[in-house]
Amino acid sequence: MTTIYVGNLPFNATEQDLRVLFERHGTVDSVKLINDRETGKPRGFGFVDMPPAEAQGAIQALNGYQMGGRPLRVNEAQERPQRPRQGGGPFRR
Repeated sequence: MTTIYVGNLPFNATEQDLRVLFERHGTVDSVKLINDRETGKPRGFGFVDMPPAEAQGAIQALNGYQMGGRPLRVNEAQERPQRPRQGGGPFRR
């Protein structure tokens, strides 16, 4: 399975909208839109899982595709670099 990053999404886009768009290019295993942890509002990006051969075709076809007046940024998702943990421990005054 290949995970595809989809950025610059309109904030009113739904997981179903993304599923329908990507299913034009192959089998979609899963779709996940990312929301802000504090507000619950959409952050404007998400991920789609597809079989590798179909994913490459979808990436080529949909990168720059206009959705809700916004050009989508579509590419293969990259692992997020590990950020150093902030020191926990007791609160100091």
